Amino acid sequence: MRTKYYNWVLALSLLLASCSKSDNGAPEGSGNGSGNNGGSGGNPVTESVYLTNAKATRAYIKAGYATSFGSYRVNTTTNTNSAFEWYVASHLYADASMVAAGDASYLEPMNGTFAWLTKLEDKADPNGGYFAYANLDGSGAAGVKYVDDNALTGMAYLDAYNVTTGTTKASYLSAAEACARWLIKSGQWDNTFNGGFWWTTEKTVKPTQSNALAMQLFARLYKLTGIAQYKEWAVMVDNWLNAQMYDSTTGLYIWQIEKNGVKNAVKFTYDNAIMVEAELLFADAMNDNTYKTKAQALGNAMIRGLWDKSYNVFIFNTSDLRVNGCYSSWATQAMIKLYELDNNSNWLTYAKANVDAINVILKNTASNGYYQYAGLNGAGRYTNLEGVDQAWMQRVQVMLSKYR
Repeated sequence: MRTKYYNWVLALSLLLASCSKSDNGAPEGSGNGSGNNGGSGGNPVTESVYLTNAKATRAYIKAGYATSFGSYRVNTTTNTNSAFEWYVASHLYADASMVAAGDASYLEPMNGTFAWLTKLEDKADPNGGYFAYANLDGSGAAGVKYVDDNALTGMAYLDAYNVTTGTTKASYLSAAEACARWLIKSGQWDNTFNGGFWWTTEKTVKPTQSNALAMQLFARLYKLTGIAQYKEWAVMVDNWLNAQMYDSTTGLYIWQIEKNGVKNAVKFTYDNAIMVEAELLFADAMNDNTYKTKAQALGNAMIRGLWDKSYNVFIFNTSDLRVNGCYSSWATQAMIKLYELDNNSNWLTYAKANVDAINVILKNTASNGYYQYAGLNGAGRYTNLEGVDQAWMQRVQVMLSKYR
């Protein structure tokens, strides 16, 4: 996921356990004062406001980002003629959530996106793997491959697997396994720093999020297939993450290990949100309830260390107090997953307040699109609207609509 690194560099050049509300400073009501709160006054509500929002954002995506090829433009301003793998996979992920919510009309675009993504596979490499970008028609795919992109794509395919049938369902599982196969055989995991996946085939850094997404995919595939190799890799990645990336002082996972061996201890919201889900999937796949407790503890650590109490939103990271539609909203997915584990409604309080704040800070109410970044008070808001942010705001709001 290239944009995290490059926007981090940009930010530097231009310029925080219990689940109880009282202990964690949980938001009251909607969280940001002027967020979206659904129906009021006792009037009947036929559809969650979050589902309405998700549909509106999907309509905006369709009008401005979707192509006849099944791909999606990077954005509508500076990069309109190419598509990034993880952006497009996020759109598939978002549409799979719409199908899971009961709307089969999203099957067609989801499957069309699947067909496009397969064009990114490296046919010259016996181990496959997806290139990071291509032209809108799928031509021109070449260059660097990213561990996190391939792992996320595999996870999106497994969500699509859950909502399809027959040969289409089998194709999604096969494609997800191909993503895992590349991770295993690509040489991106080596003994440098005692293991861990490199971020890209350029081997510059070993980040938490690349490894945590791989852990998610391996755990989920082991649960589905029972193939021992997936279990072995899930355990291996988990062991490495806890040995190298976990900060016991904060209860959070750090950003990455640089090529020179220096650990960058900044904590990102989405790194830790991904780890919450990785631990929940690991618990389920391995039938190990200690990982449910670990996920709950990590969720609480996120609230302590990555939640801004003044604006009721999850920050970008501990050194950059901005908000982003993808990276900040990923925490809502993690909070929802925790609620689905233990039915503690306090997780939903944070999930909802986070989305409400993003809808205040980043949403263009005229178009139903989301700007890329802004300060917590909305200052310095970027003018570009990245496709991945639209996809993630679609996804997390349809997920939230099941409960709010």
